[in-house]
Amino acid sequence: MTPQKPVRASGAGDAPEQKSSTVSATPAHDPWGVKRAENLITSLTGVLSARVVVTPQGEVSEIHVLTQNDMHPKQVVRNIESALMAQLGLKIDHRVISVAQTADVRPIEQMQDDAVKNRAKKRVVIFRALDVRPASRAQRVLIRVKLAFEDREADAEEQGTDTIRNRVEAAARAASHCLDELMPDNSIALEGATLVEAFDRKFVLVAVHGLGGREAMLMTGTAEVRESPERSAVLAVLDATNRWADARR
Repeated sequence: MTPQKPVRASGAGDAPEQKSSTVSATPAHDPWGVKRAENLITSLTGVLSARVVVTPQGEVSEIHVLTQNDMHPKQVVRNIESALMAQLGLKIDHRVISVAQTADVRPIEQMQDDAVKNRAKKRVVIFRALDVRPASRAQRVLIRVKLAFEDREADAEEQGTDTIRNRVEAAARAASHCLDELMPDNSIALEGATLVEAFDRKFVLVAVHGLGGREAMLMTGTAEVRESPERSAVLAVLDATNRWADARR
């Protein structure tokens, strides 16, 4: 609150409240120091957010706060009244304070981290690494893929001619070998991998055979080519086998 224009609480002797012309704080328009009051309120224990509304004359007409559900609303109101009086010399009518509570509000960063962790838990097979490098023989490449399934990891290497089509097939084959090793009670074999164009984009399309007991299934998967065709080939194999592998977890 600025010394020149302090925020005033509405009292019994004041003029009628002008609700139709209330304003809230913004960085560009804050003549009554509303932001300072909001920052003070949000610093109180259990308060997650706060919004202070004043009239053009600087009278506080509304205070809205969001708190955690373990805070008693009456205690929150008393804390706000005490803090505003102690820090800003502002006496507030408790009736202008409204308190809403929520069961679970977390910082954006924590929510994003939790979302990533939950997403990772849903992935049956995790893509650990991909390495593409020239082979000892001229005009050939060596592709190494590493995958993880539950608490196990496996890697496989495949060699292919240095063309896009053969690199895609080699990467898909290496991914299939990893899956075959990670699920010893089943069998995985690559039927084929190819590049296709659709919707003005390039995709890797793979077909994979999954054998589990007496059950045999031909599965297909796709992945858009973004970083590299080899990476998309591995992702296409995982796309094809994700549900199949999940059923055998």
